[in-house]
Amino acid sequence: MRELNRALLARQLLLERRKLPAREAIERIGALQAQWPSSPYVALWSRLRDFDQGQLVRALERREVVKATLMRATLHIVSSADYLGFGGLMHDAHKAALRARLASVGISASHVEETAQIVGAAAAQRPQSRPELLRLVGEGPLRSDDARPWTIWHALQATAGLVHAPASAHWRATPGRTSFVAARAWFGQQPARDEGAARRLVCRYLTAFGPASQADLTSWSGLPVALLRPALEGLQPELRMFHDETGRRLFDLARRPLPPADTPSPVRFLPQWDSALLAYAPPERARILPEHLRKTVIRPNGDVLPSFLVDGFVAGLWRVEQTSSKAAIVLEPFEPLSSDTRRELEDEGARLVRFVAPEATAHAVRAGSAT
Repeated sequence: MRELNRALLARQLLLERRKLPAREAIERIGALQAQWPSSPYVALWSRLRDFDQGQLVRALERREVVKATLMRATLHIVSSADYLGFGGLMHDAHKAALRARLASVGISASHVEETAQIVGAAAAQRPQSRPELLRLVGEGPLRSDDARPWTIWHALQATAGLVHAPASAHWRATPGRTSFVAARAWFGQQPARDEGAARRLVCRYLTAFGPASQADLTSWSGLPVALLRPALEGLQPELRMFHDETGRRLFDLARRPLPPADTPSPVRFLPQWDSALLAYAPPERARILPEHLRKTVIRPNGDVLPSFLVDGFVAGLWRVEQTSSKAAIVLEPFEPLSSDTRRELEDEGARLVRFVAPEATAHAVRAGSAT
């Protein structure tokens, strides 16, 4: 297990901070979970030397990276090359998953195709908000008690190939106040959905998270195994094969890092929904998240809480509490910590506070209790 842990940490740039451009780092680690606006920035801060928020903002504005609904129908930031390389597979999977829901609210596939053309044309002209695009096709506002507008919105987003405008992925973006652009106009082409797209997706996954099983790959991607298996089989001559402690067959690309189990691992802070905790089928996340803690960190509603690593494994939760003039990071360890480990966490935590709350005049670290 420790060998798999160190392989994951090395590939996720969590053993040693690297000096890399945001685009290259995002490709190396596969993708950044982006449901919460600040999470991608904290994820990169924990992995890169001298990272500041402007580096990711500039990459977004230069169209080097993009925020879109991708793996598991959740929000990610990926390189634009990866979005164009396999984003079409994700859109097709989303549309297929929505067919039954569309039928249940009386929406035909032909209606979605027609309205998607209208939505795509509008979003090609300038960034448009969800309410603007829904009003354009005669749909009412999104409401928690009405499945129809949400269902048609998700279908339109996938069919029209919408991605988030850069401002929607900024550090202090307001969740829910997002705007969208049409990928075809933004990039000048549609994302791929062919056999080469599946191969690129598999290679990107194994580069970032291998060695891993076929079940891990499908769990991370949200794509059916029937779609990914041919790509995995086609890569066989280039793959290394392993078996874990339970006998599962694991795949990996050649010449990818496999550090020794005793490689030192510094403390690291992971943001909400960090990809390293979601890259494997649930029972196999123990390579970084001990199984007895899984339901504490990954809540029933799907939330993945901000956590910290000690010796490479999740060992507690953290949060930043901020007023107009003060900010503090609260550490909630699951088990007692040694004095050296606590000092290391407090030093790293103080640096994180200065990153997330640079305007605060006072910084502190204090203890809490994990639940």
